[in-house]
Amino acid sequence: MNLLQAIILGIVQGLSEFIPISSTAHLVFASRWTGIYAGNPQQITATIAVIQLGTLAAVIIYFASDIWNIATAFLRDHWNLILRKGNIHSSGADAGRPKWLSRDAWLGWLIILGSIPIGVVGLVFKDVIEGEATKNLWVIATMLIVVALFLLLAERVGSHRKQMKDLGLFDAIMVGFFQVLALIPGASRSGSTIMGGIFAGETRETAARFSFLLSIPAIAASGLLELREAVHILPSESFVPLIVGTIVAGIVGYLSIWALLAFLRRNSMMVFIVYRLVLGSLILTLLWRGVISP
Repeated sequence: MNLLQAIILGIVQGLSEFIPISSTAHLVFASRWTGIYAGNPQQITATIAVIQLGTLAAVIIYFASDIWNIATAFLRDHWNLILRKGNIHSSGADAGRPKWLSRDAWLGWLIILGSIPIGVVGLVFKDVIEGEATKNLWVIATMLIVVALFLLLAERVGSHRKQMKDLGLFDAIMVGFFQVLALIPGASRSGSTIMGGIFAGETRETAARFSFLLSIPAIAASGLLELREAVHILPSESFVPLIVGTIVAGIVGYLSIWALLAFLRRNSMMVFIVYRLVLGSLILTLLWRGVISP
């Protein structure tokens, strides 16, 4: 992998990780177009996972104050519980939250609980996820369309009323299990989790914010795991371009988070639904006609 290839992958990763259009679909095309590690899905998977660490940095920087508040509240409330200080928060009964937990500490627990399903399934099917099947364009195109249709359904049936302060166990379970769909190429991690949040009754912006916070454990786990393996399976000359691509992904990813949250405050998901339907249908047509190979 050279510097130009890494920059292209970084831009594609940064744009598609948080926007619900499937980063896998676009990265597969980008990797084919740039010709990196042709015929070696393990090397491509490792490269993509490491570049994802750039978007992990983006979400951590963007939500730094939220993460700080969640972490400090989580430690403080549990420390108070251990010391039996009996600190009761005045609004502690909302969304099923224990009264001794503040809203920020409760959000910490929801992120932990919501991360369990993808962690378990990801470890069990690790070899499949890293294999060639997850780069298959038939699967990617089909999931682009399927998730688009479910996003459309979510837009129609969702109540769009819950704010961050209203999130509870149901939201963590719903969004957590929808995040498992992200392990299927073409589904989109952000698209799946935002869809789950909207189905749970959250506003579009709330669903996106919770999706981004929930992405931190998932991206960190996959990226760091693959980083360890990348040291052994990637050529040594690829590491400088890989670092550059990761930095580019972080910068573009930060801008993508800002743009998407601003967009969803006033708009629906329809533009992304239409894009997914068009792209998925185009890929299926090209596959059916033999213009491109799976």
